[in-house]
Amino acid sequence: MRLPSLLRRLFLFLFSLAFLAFLTPAANADGPKDAEVVQEFFSNGSGHTNNWAVLVCTSRFWFNYRHIANTLSMYRTVKRLGIPDSNIILMLGDDVACNPRNKFPATVFNNAARLLDLYGENVEVDYRGYEVTVENFIRMLTGRVSADTPRSKRLLSDDRSNILVYMTGHGGNEFLKFQDAEEISAFDLADAFRQMWEKRRYNEMLFMIDTCQANTMYSKIMSPNILATGSSELGESSYSHHPDWDIGVAVIDSYTYYNLEFLENIDMSSTKTLKDLFDSYDAEKIKSTPGIRSDLFRRPLDQVRVTDFFGSVQRVELTPTRFITT
Repeated sequence: MRLPSLLRRLFLFLFSLAFLAFLTPAANADGPKDAEVVQEFFSNGSGHTNNWAVLVCTSRFWFNYRHIANTLSMYRTVKRLGIPDSNIILMLGDDVACNPRNKFPATVFNNAARLLDLYGENVEVDYRGYEVTVENFIRMLTGRVSADTPRSKRLLSDDRSNILVYMTGHGGNEFLKFQDAEEISAFDLADAFRQMWEKRRYNEMLFMIDTCQANTMYSKIMSPNILATGSSELGESSYSHHPDWDIGVAVIDSYTYYNLEFLENIDMSSTKTLKDLFDSYDAEKIKSTPGIRSDLFRRPLDQVRVTDFFGSVQRVELTPTRFITT
């Protein structure tokens, strides 16, 4: 009496197997195709999905006005090219805009014509004044901050992050001074970058530094996927570009000035590459010998867009059909 019931169950089981076998070829045909489309969408040469910028002015005091202007100029540029304040860490002595010697209070300019106020109304300083220390800088890079550190002071990057690290101030052979009180060495910097790599805190990094003997600061870096450039060789000074006689001090450094001159002519849709940027360097104009170190970097420089580090371009593609994930 139970035989028909068993046969019915067997028939349903066999029918289910046949139905799954019918569907499997189609899935196998479409699956790889869909995977290729998804992979192509996320493959931008770099493999990154987000951008961060760490901008550090290691100087303070009125006569270092140009270093504040250098950093704020880079801050304005990366924001213009798409990196939001939430992905920018700005470390600034911040004692220039409201300095009693400032003839134009609450302003910072990078040009004697004073056409653009860099301070403006939309500057978010994350580490200010005496917070700009070697310890805070290294802790921020490596993620070893205290539990009560606010989000704005954290570098929340991951293994898909492209990071621009820009530094300016007074330095020498394998060291950079922090506010005339302490210094960071090339070994300290290399160790911090090594920790970042081991903790999967970046995909690729561009390290840019404007200081005397700047190129010595990246000589000890050994971590993968780091591209470095500096304003001057061992034994060379880095010079300011021009002063503002009304303000009474130099308002920008030459190396940063000519980088900005190039960057001001691109937008988020630009196809200009880092090779184009580096080829624009002229030692006679800069008055020192810029350096480039690319032996740790995996991509040819003519395939690395400037916006891979100085911008944040979000790719959006509308598809005629929806992707079904399982």
